[in-house]
Amino acid sequence: MHLRLPTSVSEAQRCLAEGAVPVGGATLVWATWQRDGFPDQAVSLREVPEANVLGPEELGAAVVLHRIDARVPEVLRRAAGAVGTGAVRRAATVGGNLVGSALRCLLPAALVLDARASVLGADGVHDTDLAEVVAKRPVLLSLRWRPPVASAYRKLPGDPGGPPPLVVASALHAEDAGPMRLRVAVRDGYDVLSESVVCGTDAGPALDALRATALGDAPAAAWQIVGEQATRLLSRPAGH
Repeated sequence: MHLRLPTSVSEAQRCLAEGAVPVGGATLVWATWQRDGFPDQAVSLREVPEANVLGPEELGAAVVLHRIDARVPEVLRRAAGAVGTGAVRRAATVGGNLVGSALRCLLPAALVLDARASVLGADGVHDTDLAEVVAKRPVLLSLRWRPPVASAYRKLPGDPGGPPPLVVASALHAEDAGPMRLRVAVRDGYDVLSESVVCGTDAGPALDALRATALGDAPAAAWQIVGEQATRLLSRPAGH
């Protein structure tokens, strides 16, 4: 297998046009390649600047999870820190997790940040939402979001070989004008539900409004965490 390392978006696009297979998610598909055969050529975005951004409002797809630190909102930092083992986090990338993994451990955090994605296609780079990223599995370049007022994340312990552990993520956002908005995402098994409600500083009405959405069917354990996070975020709307 010939690994190509483009240094620009245009060069990466040319590699894809020539049949190179993206290696995002390689930590997960390596066993499949060993069984079914390796592609003739693969492409990594690790030398493309747009795929390596890391800051309070953006995160590149080629960034390995162990590099994600306090420069990003708490919810995203904690989500990355809860993925696998240290060895996994030193190899796994943002793009591989969101596009190459069935678990998509970063997805709840990205959803509550209301993140937008930059993806690379045959016709160049375009912006899209996370629904397209999940459905079409494009070549992800980066994520961008508006910094939240505050955020929270919790992942319950899971059993080895068992179903994916329950995840609850939330973030409080300041609207351009008017009240704040609370976004909550729950991963239950392989399914991720995300909803948002306009809120004040009282968690009670916000939780009632959330229960009237699709999140109302989330398990009791999730709702306990949602309640704790909403209460904490709305009681101290400052910082990350």
